[in-house]
Amino acid sequence: QVQLIESGGGLVQAGGSLRLSCSASGRTLSRYGMGWFRQAPGKEREFVAAIRWTGGSTNYADSVKERFTISRDNAKDTVYLQMNSLEAEDTCVYYCAARSVGTSMYVYWGQGTQVTVSS
Repeated sequence: QVQLIESGGGLVQAGGSLRLSCSASGRTLSRYGMGWFRQAPGKEREFVAAIRWTGGSTNYADSVKERFTISRDNAKDTVYLQMNSLEAEDTCVYYCAARSVGTSMYVYWGQGTQVTVSS
């Protein structure tokens, strides 16, 4: 069982930056593909960014390309989401998730961290 814990959320002004962290307990993350998702009130959860277990390949939702960067430090069992040029539309609860190598389904999820961007 993998337990994921997000941190780093908060209140920031539009144009500002935040860095989210996702740490793991119970099992190393080094053999998992990792992703960040987000959900706004009344909306479905949406994909934000993903990174392979090797860290060598990433992909992003169009809405966050050029602004967000996903990275990982397998030695620390931590995944990051650097968010720059934040917009009011980025206000959501952000979740990290893990999927086993070779699979496409994310099976482990964190509890989420709130990001609020004031305009």
